[in-house]
Amino acid sequence: MTRRLIPLLAAAVLALAGCGSQSDTDAGHNDADVTFAQQMIPHHQQAVEMAEMALDPAREASEPVRDLAGRIGDAQQPEIETMQGWLEDWDAKAEDHSDHDMGGMTGMMSDDQMSALAAATGTDFDRMWLQMMIEHHEGAVEMAETEVADGQDSQAKALARAIIDAQRAEITEMTRLLA
Repeated sequence: MTRRLIPLLAAAVLALAGCGSQSDTDAGHNDADVTFAQQMIPHHQQAVEMAEMALDPAREASEPVRDLAGRIGDAQQPEIETMQGWLEDWDAKAEDHSDHDMGGMTGMMSDDQMSALAAATGTDFDRMWLQMMIEHHEGAVEMAETEVADGQDSQAKALARAIIDAQRAEITEMTRLLA
């Protein structure tokens, strides 16, 4: 009899744990969560754009920069899609930044900076890309820290913590590459 109850109890515990996780996501969201997603989406989009530049053979980026750029793009594109889904679920609109310079947002590069990066090659490109991406990551960490402090949605806060951890590690890596 005990042997039959153990799998049933295990299933019940797992079911209750699943219910607990679901209730966390049902707790709702607040304005800080919406702002986080609205601002982090274009922020990540610019990082993906910068990563794609580094992967373009015309830029003649070094292998370590190309490797890091590939990892950044691979990590941030799915995060963009996740945050877009949240905004849709929350009946919130994504901000449209297509018609103006994003250089005023924390860690974002201006149109002029992006143009200069696109024109650079080789060692000059590597140095510029690393310096700009460090600044970009520092801005993302700042935005994510605000979400952790002020947000309500458990999934958004978890993503913010993951962004902080990943981007701090990448800042350390980029600082080493610059040296």
